[in-house]
Amino acid sequence: MFDIGFLELLICAVIALLVLGPERLPTAARAAGRWVGAARRMVSQFSSELDRQLKAEELREELRKAGDVGLDDVQKTVRGALDEAKKYEHMILSDGKGHQPAPMSKDTAADAAPSESSSDQDVSPTPDNQSSTPKQVPPGSPDKRS
Repeated sequence: MFDIGFLELLICAVIALLVLGPERLPTAARAAGRWVGAARRMVSQFSSELDRQLKAEELREELRKAGDVGLDDVQKTVRGALDEAKKYEHMILSDGKGHQPAPMSKDTAADAAPSESSSDQDVSPTPDNQSSTPKQVPPGSPDKRS
């Protein structure tokens, strides 16, 4: 960095000895050593931070490139799904009146309607999905509904 040889250091030491004297020279040398150490640490921290920022920028650039590649695949998938949904649009919408449920057959209506004749079944919601499922109650046991 600085092109200082042994002869230049020797000349600086002799001048410092003449100016400061033998009593104050060790104290001044310690202070100069601390300043040089602090300067080296600052330069080291600066260069490591600069390296970290450069690596982070390289990673960001790689992620952008990788994200652009993945974005094309996602766009193709979404377009395909939309095209398929448009094929089945007539099933959902009829005559522009909005959503109308499909007509149920007698079998489907019978399955969907709860039967009134099953008095020996207890209907209670399950904690997993809160749907009502029939629970068999043995005949002769008291009904716990209140």
